[in-house]
Amino acid sequence: MALNETARIPEDLSGRARRIPLQKIGWRQTFRALRHRNYRLFFYGQLVSLIGTWMQQTAMSWFVYQVTGSKFLLGAVSAIGSAPMMVFSIWGGSLADRYPKRNILVLTQTAQMLCAFLLAAGVWAGFASPLFIVMVAALNGSAMGFDMPARQAFTVEMTSREDLLNAISLNSSIFNGARIIGPALAGLVVGAIGVTLCFFVNGLSYIAVIAGLLMMRLPRSAAPAVAVSPADHAWSGLVYCFRHQRVRTILLLYFAVGVFGWSYTVLMPAFARDVLGMGSNGYGILLSASGLGAFVGSLVVATYGQVLVPRRIAIGGVLMFSASVLAFAFTQNFVLALVFLFISGFGMLLFFSTSNTVVQTIVPDDMRGRVMGVWSLVFGAMIPLGSLEAGAVAHWLGMSLALAFGAIVCAIAALTTLLVIMRRQTA
Repeated sequence: MALNETARIPEDLSGRARRIPLQKIGWRQTFRALRHRNYRLFFYGQLVSLIGTWMQQTAMSWFVYQVTGSKFLLGAVSAIGSAPMMVFSIWGGSLADRYPKRNILVLTQTAQMLCAFLLAAGVWAGFASPLFIVMVAALNGSAMGFDMPARQAFTVEMTSREDLLNAISLNSSIFNGARIIGPALAGLVVGAIGVTLCFFVNGLSYIAVIAGLLMMRLPRSAAPAVAVSPADHAWSGLVYCFRHQRVRTILLLYFAVGVFGWSYTVLMPAFARDVLGMGSNGYGILLSASGLGAFVGSLVVATYGQVLVPRRIAIGGVLMFSASVLAFAFTQNFVLALVFLFISGFGMLLFFSTSNTVVQTIVPDDMRGRVMGVWSLVFGAMIPLGSLEAGAVAHWLGMSLALAFGAIVCAIAALTTLLVIMRRQTA
């Protein structure tokens, strides 16, 4: 028996499955999902690709703000780039439950690779206007609408149900590890060469994840028989999430934190330049500090998440995030800003990783793709809404008040959710 195994025991009155450790939990078991060959290929390919993705995202935000000087447009570009996910994620989740997920991912990753090369060509040739950036971002967001549900639901097929929690947390670790490396590299590259190379490197990075997907050894599986129409099949995911009380509660808090909390990253270019007086290098370091905190948080969840109470991790993470962003909003010291961003990244990851894990482990296998489609729908909605909210509030009230407002709303949402859970358990 593995050292980090846990066992399920009967559910308590709250309806929440509990776990108890069978052996001592330790850091040696943090990466146990890597014992699966398919997941190793995915893990290392995604790590390379996500570094490129963060380089592109950092360079794009800096390029838009440098060219236009508009805080509102800075938020609008991010919003429009994510909005297509609201349209396609439900269909993407349905497809993930009906067709091989690897095939879907190869197609979506290829489409995103082409978008990156198109951005590089546009900036290099000089025709990358804000409208061009928005159009390419919208195409990339459309591909992400099909990519995210399949990628989330594919994790259990690359590992096992026993290692699902660990694998999801490790997925968060590579995402946030890339947040440390990518923005820092982008800051150096933008300062020394320009944004074109960031876009081109991102395009090349997709080769790693596509190659990893093609090298996987997966059993042949026939498409499940579906007795309903594609529209009804996709709609059933929404109905399930609405009727499932725990899933609905998690998604509502996820939406609130995403709209009013995660959107703080949209204002980072303006905050770095106008408040802290930093250039592209300082901007990249700020994002990396948040990524470092999230990376550490993901390893904590990967190691101890199975034996800690998910509600405490998630709610505590949101409150930690809210307090640190509130402090960050009113600091003008670069070192203190890095500390607050580290704490905010740590707290945000505790919530995002735990909530994602809980949702994936409480839904049936044949519904996971569609539920992850709804998850992606919420993710796609929170980014444009949050970006517009942050940009508009910053435009009218200033960046500090915009950040503080978002932090307070997140804290209120977390405390309200906690009260709802406690009332449900005592009912």
